[in-house]
Amino acid sequence: MGRYDEVFRQSIQDPEAFWGRAAEAIRWYRKWDKILDDTNKPFYRWFAGGELNTCYNALDTHVEGGRGDQVALIYDSPVTKTIQKFTYREVLDLVAKFAGVLKGQGVEKGTTVIIYMPMIPQAVFAMLACARLGAVHSVVFGGFASHELAIRIDDAKPKLIISASGAVEVSRLIEYKPLLDKAIERARHKPEKCIIFQRPLVKASMMAGRDLDWEELMTKAEPVGCTPVKATDPLYILYTSGTTGKPKGVVRDNGGHAVALRWSLEHIYGVRPGDTFWAASDVGWVVGHSYIVYGPLLAGCTTILYEGKSVGTPDPGAFWRVISQHNVKVLFTAPTAFRAIKKEDPNGDHIGKYDLSGFKYLFLAGERLDPDTYHWARNLLKKPVIDHWWQTETGWPITANCMGIEEFQIKPGSSTKPVPGYNVQVLDTTGRRLGAKQEGLVVIKLPLPPGTLPTLWNADQRFLESYLKPFPGYYFTSDGGHIDEDGYVFIMGRVDDVINVAGHRLSTGEMEEVVATHSDVAECAVIGVHDSLKGQLPLGMVVLKAGVEKDADDIKKELRQLMRNTIGPIACYKETCVVKRLPKTRSGKILRATMRKIADGEPYAMPSTIDDPASLNEIEEALKSAGYAQKK
Repeated sequence: MGRYDEVFRQSIQDPEAFWGRAAEAIRWYRKWDKILDDTNKPFYRWFAGGELNTCYNALDTHVEGGRGDQVALIYDSPVTKTIQKFTYREVLDLVAKFAGVLKGQGVEKGTTVIIYMPMIPQAVFAMLACARLGAVHSVVFGGFASHELAIRIDDAKPKLIISASGAVEVSRLIEYKPLLDKAIERARHKPEKCIIFQRPLVKASMMAGRDLDWEELMTKAEPVGCTPVKATDPLYILYTSGTTGKPKGVVRDNGGHAVALRWSLEHIYGVRPGDTFWAASDVGWVVGHSYIVYGPLLAGCTTILYEGKSVGTPDPGAFWRVISQHNVKVLFTAPTAFRAIKKEDPNGDHIGKYDLSGFKYLFLAGERLDPDTYHWARNLLKKPVIDHWWQTETGWPITANCMGIEEFQIKPGSSTKPVPGYNVQVLDTTGRRLGAKQEGLVVIKLPLPPGTLPTLWNADQRFLESYLKPFPGYYFTSDGGHIDEDGYVFIMGRVDDVINVAGHRLSTGEMEEVVATHSDVAECAVIGVHDSLKGQLPLGMVVLKAGVEKDADDIKKELRQLMRNTIGPIACYKETCVVKRLPKTRSGKILRATMRKIADGEPYAMPSTIDDPASLNEIEEALKSAGYAQKK
């Protein structure tokens, strides 16, 4: 039995002992009465009776332990040509002071605060200051439309909102204050105050009596200490899209979250205190919460806050520059970022310009890693490229190649094996457990490990309906896939991304794997479009690599033949649309469901999370030209 097998076995057979040992890495004001409280199933709670403070474990404990002069946070902003470094002591001083600002405005344990900010250090300080006071923060992605922000204001009911005057998106200036004002105007709940950080690039107009200036408040503030909270008290709310149109407020508690993230940095990502860890995401997403802010700081690492893109700020070498300049050991980003680099620099010419000798692992998540992108990155970087899978709801990885436990051989297309603590299984629609390589619905046997959602904000019933009732005793991930004979998990995409062709259920994820192998394709998506004869037919949407001059019709014919040779005539793959770009969310997920509605001529709403609204207009035009998108 290998080390992974032994660790995993312990986590499933005796989770209390396993996570009790992991919890020793956290400083507690009061130890727990019970590690796993299962008295109110299926609402499991971890470390019941324990008391701690997440901010203390992220900052104070490192300063007290002699790490005060280590760099905690590197702010790297190519869009403003700024690099700032903050030591653990400097971050602690700023956070303690801003916690004093919040306390002066009546924020205390249990108060909710919305943070609506771009990728600037003040966003991190605001999150940690809330944690310091035991207040519950809800970060709303900066630049979200007013309507979406208003919905979150009404659900979270914040006492105050923390924001900034604006942000730069590559070269486009986005003013936040007009969006914030409009959202408050639309919301039924009215926050008492707004604290605004004025950035040099844009000045926000202030509303007398409501709006307060961040810097002015900081000049008068007194630092405050940490407020002990219960392990089961909420740390934050993070909204994720719901099927009803109303976002779901995923709740994260303090105790289980701190234990799980501290454990994950060492055992999944293979980093140690003092290492530099970079999650190229945004603080508005779960990756930003877990692996820009809390995880690296809990583990005593240096974390990077990057205000830029993988391409265009200024070129496809942006990531390599950051890795080289800041001696990054591990990078975690979305596959879509690498597909963008691959499109602009297919031969990897920019990689050779930088010293990547200190770089050890590339972790990818947020969207399925297609084998072609995996091979491209692996061949050029000559480093382990690790696909891993998790969700906003879980807060940290479900499956991964755990580099701090035992490194496995990689199987392209698989996110490797379940992370210790996660009992992953595949069921059919009746709840029967399926065997090796049988495609089905991916579930996790309860109880979920620490750090995962205990419920939804003020919506216990919705939590049950969405995740637990479909298969009693299991958490339903809403993803489809299979587990092979070696225990490797293959996630083929959301259950929605399975199409029915003449009675045959076919995975669009599998088809995308085939399309992505074509030498001229940089990025692709396959959607199921309505067909009166067969029910649905697959339609490929492809973006070509830079410099491809081949005729589009030839590429379409080659893709048809490739699909026929690989999956067979059963796929009925006939049509491909060549487009300039695919519409995506800000976190990198391709908007397949929206494209499917456009192709079928169904009404659709502009997703609030979309990165560039113009991309959908381009898709609609391309689909119309191909004979789709006919309004019903």
